[in-house]
Amino acid sequence: MNSVPESSPATAPGRVTTGAPAAVVPGPDAVPTPLQTLRALGSGPRGLLEAEAEIRLARTGENVLPARRPVPWPRCFLRSLRDPFTSVLLCLGLVSALVTAWGTACVILALVAVSCLLRSTEEHRADRSTQALRELVATTATVVRRASDDSPPRERELPVTGLVPGDVIRLMPGDLVPADVRLLRADGLTVHQSALTGESAPVVKQALDFADPALSGAGPFAQPQWCFQGSSVTSGSGTAVIVATGGETRFAAAHDGRAGQRGASAFDRSVRGISWTLIRFMLLTPPLVLMANAALRGRGLETLPFAVAVAVGLTPEMLPVIVTTTLARGAARLARTSGVIVKRLPALHDLGAVDVLCLDKTGTLTEDRPVVAAATDGKDQADPDVLRWAAVNALWTLQLADLPAADALDEAVLDVVDTDGPGAAGSVDPDAYEGVAVLPFDPVRRVATAVVRRPGRLGVHTLVTKGAVEAVLDRCAMDGDERDRLLALADRKAASGLRLLAVARADRASRAGAYTPADERGLTFLGLVALRDVPAPSAADALGVLARRGVRVKVLTGDHPGTAARVCADLGLRAEGRSGTDDVVTAELVDTLSDAELAGVADRAVVFARCTPEHKARIVSALRAGGRTTGFLGDGVNDLPALHAADVGLCPRNAVDVAREAADVVLAEKDLTAIDRAVLAGRRSSGNIAAYLRITLSSNLGNVIAMLTAGLMLPFLPMLPAQVLVQNLCFDAAQLAFAFDRPPASVLRRPTALRPRDFLRFITGFGLLNAAADLATFGVLALALHNASGDGGEAAFHAGWFTENLLTQALVMVLLRTGRSAAERRAGGPLRAAAAGLAAVGVALPLTPLGPLLGMSALPPVYYLLLGSVLGLYAVGLTAARRRYERRHHADVPGTAKERVGASRGARSDRTR
Repeated sequence: MNSVPESSPATAPGRVTTGAPAAVVPGPDAVPTPLQTLRALGSGPRGLLEAEAEIRLARTGENVLPARRPVPWPRCFLRSLRDPFTSVLLCLGLVSALVTAWGTACVILALVAVSCLLRSTEEHRADRSTQALRELVATTATVVRRASDDSPPRERELPVTGLVPGDVIRLMPGDLVPADVRLLRADGLTVHQSALTGESAPVVKQALDFADPALSGAGPFAQPQWCFQGSSVTSGSGTAVIVATGGETRFAAAHDGRAGQRGASAFDRSVRGISWTLIRFMLLTPPLVLMANAALRGRGLETLPFAVAVAVGLTPEMLPVIVTTTLARGAARLARTSGVIVKRLPALHDLGAVDVLCLDKTGTLTEDRPVVAAATDGKDQADPDVLRWAAVNALWTLQLADLPAADALDEAVLDVVDTDGPGAAGSVDPDAYEGVAVLPFDPVRRVATAVVRRPGRLGVHTLVTKGAVEAVLDRCAMDGDERDRLLALADRKAASGLRLLAVARADRASRAGAYTPADERGLTFLGLVALRDVPAPSAADALGVLARRGVRVKVLTGDHPGTAARVCADLGLRAEGRSGTDDVVTAELVDTLSDAELAGVADRAVVFARCTPEHKARIVSALRAGGRTTGFLGDGVNDLPALHAADVGLCPRNAVDVAREAADVVLAEKDLTAIDRAVLAGRRSSGNIAAYLRITLSSNLGNVIAMLTAGLMLPFLPMLPAQVLVQNLCFDAAQLAFAFDRPPASVLRRPTALRPRDFLRFITGFGLLNAAADLATFGVLALALHNASGDGGEAAFHAGWFTENLLTQALVMVLLRTGRSAAERRAGGPLRAAAAGLAAVGVALPLTPLGPLLGMSALPPVYYLLLGSVLGLYAVGLTAARRRYERRHHADVPGTAKERVGASRGARSDRTR
């Protein structure tokens, strides 16, 4: 077995990896050769033995960052205590204990314990489910290993969690660098390491055997022979040996367990705004109650338990439980039915709130592979040799660059050559050339160059460059007038909807040294290859569905403005009352705009052309700054900045590793129909959360207003603290049904966002209506209990109001949830059952032996008759107020009446599904 003593330490440059078989790897001033590094790690060019890799994995642990490990249940429970509502409840319980209100303190602590227990259990279950879902799209690496000393090395895909120091891996474009590695071989390799250094441009990496004096003292990230976890391969390929994994990597040290964390999402911002508004009310309630009772009734600290209980009654302490349960169930259902993986639970709510979806057109609006339309020279005359040289470039780029898959444009070119035969598209077969080197395409250079040896041309290397027209012309030897003429020709062709590739070449004296982008100069322009995009069959219908759901689609592409506009016009994607070309904004214009100006332009425009990765990210950020909830669909390395900038990053399952790791949601396929299903799932989950907040907060606010008013009018407390808390506990138990409800179809018609101001208006209006019903109970109780007096009268009053409060809360749960249509009114099974149970408890509890223990007594039958009249009037008023609210609310929905009708039909079809 190939190994070294266990006690040998190992380090990446300047960092020690404990428990890994290796030797000290010197810093930048004394770079070991690749062979020395392999020997120090007890490895070799043929990779580790499988048995040795298993031993090392048991010793070093999985290649997982500490922050990404599953959180144990006890830690989830302790973390739930940091919730703002839980913290406030604990403070109120402590205040109750200090004034020896032990009953109030015990009930509050019971509420906290139940809430934390439910939340931590659901979070732990959701964490395990999310971890299982993440494994379905787990990032893998190509590893070289051997079964035995005599067996040949074999490449295979392995989850990155199974990598160990000493493993030899292959790196290709789109791969994440899975650990800290030392390059053994590199061919045109460039990596993004912005997560570590903040650099936005790709960095060239090489397998140097010596230290570069110019980089002395520049730090390990500047050394070309090292690549670090958290980086991603932009172009080229390489072979490397792993020197550090997991928590011993530079990435883990730099981010201290916070790697991968994003800024606050739309969901986080909304819940935080609502939570702190309520907490302010909760903290103000006890002192206001104390001061009012002292001033009007001469009461002192004896009313403090009641004031604390009223503040607790305003608290939606089940919010964390409802949120976690609802989102976890929605994510599991989406994965089961549609193959969509939600990697971050709050992203499911953000999907439901998305009102702008940004995407590239290739593979989404169009087929993944375009079709070659023509190949012409600089005078716009048909020239098959142009296509043949493009095929030479495509063939050897694919073979020498170790690409995971051919570029779609290259495949289209090669398909035409293969179909037409060796002599049809040009005079020379591409296979007759011998590849020497390749400089792969990257988003910065926007060209790819293949260096080949032509038959019969000894001592000469031919550089064949293919790429964006402007980028290729910049590398050609020509005067300004000729360049302008060719650019104008390209613009005319692109304006007709064609995608263009420029082709150029140059002969150089053969050499043994490596070729670099600096060699792409002084080229001879050959001509243009024109390709036509084929719209995806389902794109037009899917765009119409998204539009009816209130989701505006914006196209962010690197293509020519005319090409993008033509495809979007064919699919009917344009702003209201404007032509397709009027909606196109170029990257050049974006560069001239300030952030505030870009926010306005981004909201109006539909297509952004000539976009670099940085342009895409800036446009998405501008939309967010303008108040939009944005989703971005991407699948390549160039989409990474925009995926991070969006509220929700989406990618298909076949995306490159770096995009799949950065995305919040992974689709089964790159299809707008799949996005529509994910949006619907998000709206169902966020609809349940919004319904819970509206119903709970309006009911709680009404009860608090009524109790505060009654407390000032009556010579005794309207409800005892224990009764308030028991009532709150019953309501909390019934509210768990929100997590299992199927929201009305009207929720699916438009983005569902939790806007604090909208909620405050809603709960204020309906809370006042609820308070009116509660105060009307005064009259009922006065009529029913006019002969009662003393403690018996107080106990009966408490029982009457306890019953009425739970019955009104049950009515609110049913009537405020009900939709507009008959089908929606018949829905809501779990919620109706919970409301029925809550009403039954409200009526029966005062009649049970528990009633006297809580200070309640039986009520005369006439009370129930009078209460039925009050509840009937309340139900009529509640229904009328809800319908008025819905009419006003739906009048604000964007889109024409025809679109709203279509959305309603779409919602009905979704319901039947």
